[in-house]
Amino acid sequence: MPLPLAQVQELRDRLSDRFRPWSRSAQFWVRAVDIYGSYKVCQLRTGFVKDEEEREAMWEQQHEIGAQKMYSLCSELGGLFLKAAQILGKPDLAPTAWVKRLVTLCDKAPSTPIEVVRDVVEKQFCKSFDEIFDFFEVEPVGSASIAQVHRARLKSSKTDVAVKVQHPGAEQLMMVDIRNMQAFALFLQKYDINFDLFSATKEMEKQICYEFDFVREARAMERIREFLRVSNKKPPVMVPRVIPGMISREVLVMEFIQGTPIMNLSNEMSKRGIDPAGRF
Repeated sequence: MPLPLAQVQELRDRLSDRFRPWSRSAQFWVRAVDIYGSYKVCQLRTGFVKDEEEREAMWEQQHEIGAQKMYSLCSELGGLFLKAAQILGKPDLAPTAWVKRLVTLCDKAPSTPIEVVRDVVEKQFCKSFDEIFDFFEVEPVGSASIAQVHRARLKSSKTDVAVKVQHPGAEQLMMVDIRNMQAFALFLQKYDINFDLFSATKEMEKQICYEFDFVREARAMERIREFLRVSNKKPPVMVPRVIPGMISREVLVMEFIQGTPIMNLSNEMSKRGIDPAGRF
């Protein structure tokens, strides 16, 4: 007797969840070996070239190729690799070609469907969505590697709030990603570079675990907010007020403050007649 369609779909989902870490690891290693191998080939080729300008041109071309491959890895796998893109997309940490390509990924994380967001919020607060909110915008204000933020209005106080909701399963996948990165770091240390990359990945692992605890984040926000209030008559930095009773490990509700995304800061300053490169 054939299984009902719902049971078949549930079985598929369970198998998909079980094998997803293995599939993700395979995708990482195929891409990482490809990027690493292309640089080693370029290193070998430039060793036979005496002209310095020609060698530099070859490396510039390789950086362009490497940047595109790294962009594909980070954008398609997401998760921890989007965080890696944010770190590597800085002028002092990567070639210029990488910086220009990876900096565009800072706000490109895929969003979780509203049905899933609704389910997470209701489970965390043990209330129905309609009991909590007057309205809840379907499209997120922003989505990052760990969570996304929606604008909403609380039914109890009619206050506009920002609701930060973790992507379900993100923590598990990030732990898979960090283990793969640590293994790759150990390989590079042993065979190619004289630098302790592994310790850097261990510190990254520690910090990422902190970022998945919104209760800890809320306490830190309130401490910073109180420090600025006491230290400055008019605080130079605005820290959103956490809404009491609306904090859990996976959902954080805070007051909504209008702002400018940091990637658009230069354009916004220019519009207001401020030189972004000027002295403050």
